Amino acid sequence: MRTLFLAHNHPALQAGGTEAFALGLFRALRDGHGTEGLFLAGTTGLLRERRPGTLLQAVGGAADEMLVSLDHFDRFFLSQGDVYGLSSLGPMIERLDPDVVHLHHPLLWGMEGIDWLRHLLPRATMVATLHDYFLLCPREGQMLTPDGRLCEGPSGDACRRCFPERLSSDFMLRELGLRGSFAAFDALISPSSFLRDRFVRAGWPAERMHLLRNAVPAAEPAPHRDAPDGRRDRFAVFGNVNRFKGTLVALHASARLSAEGVAHGLAIHGGTAWQNDAFLAEFDAALAAAPEVRHQGAYAAGTFGARIAAADWVVVPSIWWENAPLVILEAFRHRRPVICGDIGGMAEAVRDGVDGLHAPVGDVAGLAAVMRRAAETPGLWDRLVAGIAPPPDLDAAAAAHLAFYRNLTTSAGRRRRAVRNRATA
Repeated sequence: MRTLFLAHNHPALQAGGTEAFALGLFRALRDGHGTEGLFLAGTTGLLRERRPGTLLQAVGGAADEMLVSLDHFDRFFLSQGDVYGLSSLGPMIERLDPDVVHLHHPLLWGMEGIDWLRHLLPRATMVATLHDYFLLCPREGQMLTPDGRLCEGPSGDACRRCFPERLSSDFMLRELGLRGSFAAFDALISPSSFLRDRFVRAGWPAERMHLLRNAVPAAEPAPHRDAPDGRRDRFAVFGNVNRFKGTLVALHASARLSAEGVAHGLAIHGGTAWQNDAFLAEFDAALAAAPEVRHQGAYAAGTFGARIAAADWVVVPSIWWENAPLVILEAFRHRRPVICGDIGGMAEAVRDGVDGLHAPVGDVAGLAAVMRRAAETPGLWDRLVAGIAPPPDLDAAAAAHLAFYRNLTTSAGRRRRAVRNRATA
């Protein structure tokens, strides 16, 4: 089977869960299941300067992984204006002649990229994984209001409150355009039941949504930290430092524990790239006010095990719905219970009282109380560690996706033949 994968970035340029899983799945299919193909990662001049003469650049040493320069992108309408650039990729993709096209994000590729691929490859099976809520929410898919409140879903009035400068027709055109483009896909994949249900509630057809879970690479679990006194009070947050990931909530919760005299430690693992000055000032102030917190900076994927070795708990303090955070799977891979918000895909992934603990989302006092309980309750950590089930690895995910592709290719072929037969009857 030949596959064409498209993502909005490559982990070599910027770490992110969507692109990490997409690339890991592509490599697992290639190395473990004998597929051939091409991984095309969109990029812009912010991450890699475009070279003269071509949209394509090498990334690393793999001949089947390439960067595609895709500037001229409209983030509100998810529209790619460089249709001439897209069309220049046609001969290469036609030579590949993929059986399956798998889109992992519409960012940079845009509606035009989807429409172009459908016309270029009429016989290919096309699938898309919905890794977040970008198709529902023009505020970067966060489904958060500007003042940080959770949004229950798109509506004309609610969206206008977030974008008062936009006309109502802009939201209608955005939705119609995206639904029309995504009709090109034979199936849509959701990594969580929560995200699938949100899309269905917003009017997307349930029969086109299929649940396939994310996965992480197989790895030897990092040994647990020695705790001679039995106290498990070392916490860690992993991921990019920003507002919607709840970094400030975690810092304020630690400061509260320190004020209450609760012994603990909190390590923040993640970079601060692309954050504005106002947020960085808040972050620095919150860090200075939390004496037990250490910011360890950005990290490479291969160092996760070494970093988590010093932690008893992984905290996921996100203030938005999340979908299927890879950090939770990584924590479970290394047999660390997770403390996370009580909403969305993170609450779906972590079973409260079984392999982790839920905290009220965005609530500093609530998170601090759960962290205190975690540190001070005898036997709780051991019981939760015993409840952790090993997460799926990339080879298992590749096998599940390959079976899905084959079944879909067969059924999609039947549908297309039926359409052609009706057209010529």
